[in-house]
Amino acid sequence: MIKQLKKLVLTCLTILLLCCLGIIITVEYWTHTEAGKVPAKTAVLLHAVDKRIVTSDMKTPKIFSRSGESRFHRNTFNIEMSDGAEIPVRVYQPKAAGPHPIVLYYHGGAFLEGYGNIQTHDNIVRALASKTNSVVISVGYRLAPTFPFPTATEDSYEALLWAAENADLFNGDPTKIAVAGDSAGGNLATVVTMMARDRKGPEITAQALFYPLTTFQDVTFSSRETYDSGYYLISRSVMEKARENYTPDEKMWSNPYTSPLDANLKNLPPALIITAEFDPLRDEGEEYAKRLAEHQTPVKAIRYNGVMHGFISFYEVMHRGKQALDEAATYLNNAFQAETDDQLYRLIINSEQSTLKELQDRGEAYAIGGFLIGKEAISILTSLE
Repeated sequence: MIKQLKKLVLTCLTILLLCCLGIIITVEYWTHTEAGKVPAKTAVLLHAVDKRIVTSDMKTPKIFSRSGESRFHRNTFNIEMSDGAEIPVRVYQPKAAGPHPIVLYYHGGAFLEGYGNIQTHDNIVRALASKTNSVVISVGYRLAPTFPFPTATEDSYEALLWAAENADLFNGDPTKIAVAGDSAGGNLATVVTMMARDRKGPEITAQALFYPLTTFQDVTFSSRETYDSGYYLISRSVMEKARENYTPDEKMWSNPYTSPLDANLKNLPPALIITAEFDPLRDEGEEYAKRLAEHQTPVKAIRYNGVMHGFISFYEVMHRGKQALDEAATYLNNAFQAETDDQLYRLIINSEQSTLKELQDRGEAYAIGGFLIGKEAISILTSLE
């Protein structure tokens, strides 16, 4: 009996060891992508998105999320635009006494219906509200192809006007307003600063741009060529679709409110620009930082190595995503206190991690990888029934 029990235990341990070895080998295989080797954590997330195992609206597992009483009121309003239409805005308002600074957040999604909205980016908005103790307003601007340019830009600017004029509704401080956004939303955020300058207000304190799209023109960038397949969360085909539907007239491609890279960038607010190593939009974001500096705008540019386009959306499970959000929150907090860095331009490469953090990331990557492999196996077995 004891001998049989020992044999059973040994068999179970052998199977467990083989399973663990299989997971490790599979995850390490995933790290070898078409454009080179990526870190294990990035690899499992890219695989999950590529195989549609993870979706944009999927809730984060409880082990990666924090519980506790919310420090914010969350309300969604429909606000009227000048053409009579209404758009939604979701407002996170601190429960503490104010008035509080205001941050308008513009979500990414290639300007296209079905690619992004205020729900898909709600986790970033919640985090920014918590980390800045500000009123954060997520703007549900109208999308192409139903609404091509300039609808999104006009909606975005009119949302700024609404926030400034109605700050009392949510205990906001209209003298301290910043804009932020990711990808297409990063484009809109910086375009709104230009519109505020050109239309004499409201004054914007700072802008925080996450891997922004900065030009619709045919400009050669190395990152566009290297990471354009779509495996890194955005593809050449999606970028072309965005241009075709958002800017259907070629004359729109050079408009300063679609392609700020080639615009007059004088007298704009200080900017933080965050880019990702494995991202087709990396080079144009960094080039935009240089162009702002050439126009005497203080700029802080940070490239996070080892991560892909959209990595901040995964901040609950990606350490560098959390780092980037913390960086943005610190930058905005300092800007609201008039403590922004006056240095005109510097590109910081964030590539170092402690050994402990690297081991933690690798361990979590194998754990997530095991979950993904199991889920794929169950899906295959189910399909065979």
